[in-house]
Amino acid sequence: MTFTPPPIAAVDRTLEPKLRAKLDGKAKPPGSLGRIEDLAVRLGLIANDVAPRADRTALLVFAGDHGLTQEGVSSYPSSVTVAMVGLFLSGRSSVNAFAKATGVSVKVVDAGVAAQLPAHPDLIDAKVRLGAGNAAREPAMTRQETHLALTRGIEIAGRALDEADVLAIGEMGIGNSSAAALVMHRLAPAPLDACIGQGTGHDAEGLARKAAAIARAAARSDAEDPFSVLAEFGGCELAMMAGALLGAAALRRPVLVDGFIATAAALAAVRLVPEALDYCVFAHGSAEKGHAAMLTALGAEPLLDLGLRLGEGTGAVLAAPLLAAAANLLTQVADLADVLAGAG
Repeated sequence: MTFTPPPIAAVDRTLEPKLRAKLDGKAKPPGSLGRIEDLAVRLGLIANDVAPRADRTALLVFAGDHGLTQEGVSSYPSSVTVAMVGLFLSGRSSVNAFAKATGVSVKVVDAGVAAQLPAHPDLIDAKVRLGAGNAAREPAMTRQETHLALTRGIEIAGRALDEADVLAIGEMGIGNSSAAALVMHRLAPAPLDACIGQGTGHDAEGLARKAAAIARAAARSDAEDPFSVLAEFGGCELAMMAGALLGAAALRRPVLVDGFIATAAALAAVRLVPEALDYCVFAHGSAEKGHAAMLTALGAEPLLDLGLRLGEGTGAVLAAPLLAAAANLLTQVADLADVLAGAG
């Protein structure tokens, strides 16, 4: 099955001098706000407007399970995915606490949890299948399921952005750091050992078991194109996150990308449509092994470096106020000329 991404235009960089001049004319020394000024320019280029908006951020936490957990790649069972989804919906997880502090809305997307979940106002039922296949033994998804995951991600992003300026993507899925490592290995590309980290936490024996299972998966398939890599290794939530990023980029909206796993989804999206990179804002540098190298492969510099490796969208939520501040710098700060005229 052929996947046709939505049309995504590269940003028009001819607007940059006008944006820089507007920032330099504000009531502050030119360049004195450093990377916030660079971020303001990025937001202006994404919106193709000298007055971008970034007040409202919507976080989508994509949840899915992975058959790779049968190989012992995680120190937790798949049932924890269901428990964590319940915690998100109760409003008592780490990302909920951070979202309350930063004014970010949170919804959970059931992309492929290996259980039927009860309805909830903050749960989006987009289930592709009851958990991805065991990539060490079979494809994570069929090509039809991969197409469906990408397409649903595009649609979900569009609906979320009806009520938001910025889309943030995060995830929950036991075993998904292994899937992300395989995606990074093929699409960065990078040596497999450089892509495998602790994930939810392993001792030396557990990490060796995880690495061996990931190596078996890599040996099973020689997939290299991004669609096939998602099908063979990615799983439902990674593919749906990639689709959501493409959907937001098609609408000229910024996407706040969380940590290692969300960045693997972004990597797949960018390999599908290179222009999508213009719309990505990478929230933080994860402490998970491989994230720095994956960001380098994308030519990206994260906004924050806090030693986080939880996932859930926590880093993206913490970075959201920086986007709002950068947009406000363009739209709400007085011009120096007006200040000087008043002083005269």
